[in-house]
Amino acid sequence: MTGTLPDNPVVVGLLDQPHHDGSPSYVSTQAPTLGQTVQVRLRVPRGPGAPSSVTAVHVRTTPDAEVHYAEAALVREDEHEDWWQADVVVHNPVTGYRFLLSGGPAAYRWLNGTGLHDRDVPDAADFRLVASDAPPPPWALDAVVYQVFPDRFARSAAADERPAPPWAIPAAWDEPVTRDRRVIGDQLYGGDLDGIREHLDHLERLGADVLYLTPFFPGRSNHRYDADTFDRVDPLLGGDEALARLTDEAHRRGLKVVGDFTTNHTGARHEWFETAVARPDSPERGFYLWDEDGGYVSWLGVPSLPKLNYDCEELWDRVLTSETGVVRRWLAEPHALDGWRVDVANMTGRHGAQDHNRAVAREMRRVMDEVAPGSLLVGEHTHDFSTDIRGDGWHGAMNYAGFTRPAWTWLRDKGFAPKFLGSPLRVPRLGGEAFLETVEDFMAQSPWSVRAHSFTLLGSHDTTRVRTLVGDDPRLVVAGAGLLLTMPGIPMITYGDEVGMQGDSGEDGRRPMPWDESRWDTTIFEAYRALVRARRDNVALRRGGLRWVHADDDSLTYLREHPDQTALVHVARSAHAPIRISTRHLRGVESAVSAYGPGLDRQEDAIRLSADGAGASVWVWPGAPRAPW
Repeated sequence: MTGTLPDNPVVVGLLDQPHHDGSPSYVSTQAPTLGQTVQVRLRVPRGPGAPSSVTAVHVRTTPDAEVHYAEAALVREDEHEDWWQADVVVHNPVTGYRFLLSGGPAAYRWLNGTGLHDRDVPDAADFRLVASDAPPPPWALDAVVYQVFPDRFARSAAADERPAPPWAIPAAWDEPVTRDRRVIGDQLYGGDLDGIREHLDHLERLGADVLYLTPFFPGRSNHRYDADTFDRVDPLLGGDEALARLTDEAHRRGLKVVGDFTTNHTGARHEWFETAVARPDSPERGFYLWDEDGGYVSWLGVPSLPKLNYDCEELWDRVLTSETGVVRRWLAEPHALDGWRVDVANMTGRHGAQDHNRAVAREMRRVMDEVAPGSLLVGEHTHDFSTDIRGDGWHGAMNYAGFTRPAWTWLRDKGFAPKFLGSPLRVPRLGGEAFLETVEDFMAQSPWSVRAHSFTLLGSHDTTRVRTLVGDDPRLVVAGAGLLLTMPGIPMITYGDEVGMQGDSGEDGRRPMPWDESRWDTTIFEAYRALVRARRDNVALRRGGLRWVHADDDSLTYLREHPDQTALVHVARSAHAPIRISTRHLRGVESAVSAYGPGLDRQEDAIRLSADGAGASVWVWPGAPRAPW
């Protein structure tokens, strides 16, 4: 990537490259149906540093796996750039396409999701259109999600009256989280759903509008991913009535609530599993996978988590299709969840030669669309999800691979290197160019709709806390929040990150929420609030495309472009020399105003971006390349 050169030159660099993404400025229909004709556009810059002149553009698709070329027309041109447009028929449910450019000395170049190539490239990174009669819910593009671990967020007065179960080790709210892995799942702080309901003001104060709850089903641990049943809410959390009270109050305030369902396994004390063990002739026996010796298969060999078997039709009925099935039941009144996040989505329905993963995802989405139109379905996936999540099943993923991990490599403290979700090696510390390349490599493999409907996150209840990751400088948390709230995707904030909560691992990070505000880092909190507000106030940050401007070791600069607005984002991880960006391809920047951070430093032919330390800045101005559709 172009770095800062001597004598403070004007940098154009990435803005001189042809550009396309799946956002409204470049694709006429964000939710096409099968058989529909969609217009796609290519933007080709002109001027010094830009590629040699483009004289023709074709769009290559592969309907029914056979190559087809459509000629693009030049629909707009000026002294700065040309715009080419072509029709693409959404012939298959997932329709891939790329651009073939001719003209100039190169004569032959492809543009796909990873950029411009003067050689042939595989189809894996082609742009994609996803057809659906039930597209992802529009509200999700505008959402800010707040993740809550119910045992650790807030405790109502009613919790004091509930005796601890035999498996639990009760803990006072200010007691440290144990590091003894033998009992770490047994430590119970007693947070409950009424406690969450009593603190919904905090979500509103922050600006979050979606509450995501980790499991509320009863289990034998504080995390509850080892469910004893899917038919009721844990009495320790207040039972079914408490969930109904919480969703009622959230909906009254205009907030949505997303639940957490483990489709891959149950707990070993689940009623289905106990029946399967006690009665080998029962239907429930077929719900689980068994080995040749009569033992059962479990998630990663953990005995308390027996794995479900989707070869069994009765299991499909109990989980998905039945009127009383798990998915339907909790989306319907009186609980009326607004969606599901699916735990271990990547392993669901898979074991050896068995693979029902995409079928489960599609059926779950179909059922959700039927019982609760407009509900959101996001699958947990910690690595490359491109072959699993194509936009026809899970709407999106927990985007650990395409956002969290690259953000960690850029933000992590030089003296602290956590491991990342099972990796045997510590996370490396890399520059901004590596962040850009990693994000684009992973996300180029997926349709834009998947990218836009995936959770971006700096961490979760399973990871090191971002405040611990970055070390001594809290301004790096603000830089991370700047990325989180300005990049494409649905930003997810884990409870407590916004006040600077610490934790050097997933378990240590599950500390009780400190409600004494004297313990908060108020600078971090106010930065989160302001960045959430900037996102909510500016459509480009919620629904715009992504066009990279500049990257070097210590800074990242990019545009979010929407037909109604452009946003320019500059994020720094440390002080750096000023960077001057040519305004030749920044039409309208003369009217830019600050949405977060200082005003824009304008010069005759450039803008000047600088930083005296870690942080983020956002500027917006009306208008962008307006599509003629």
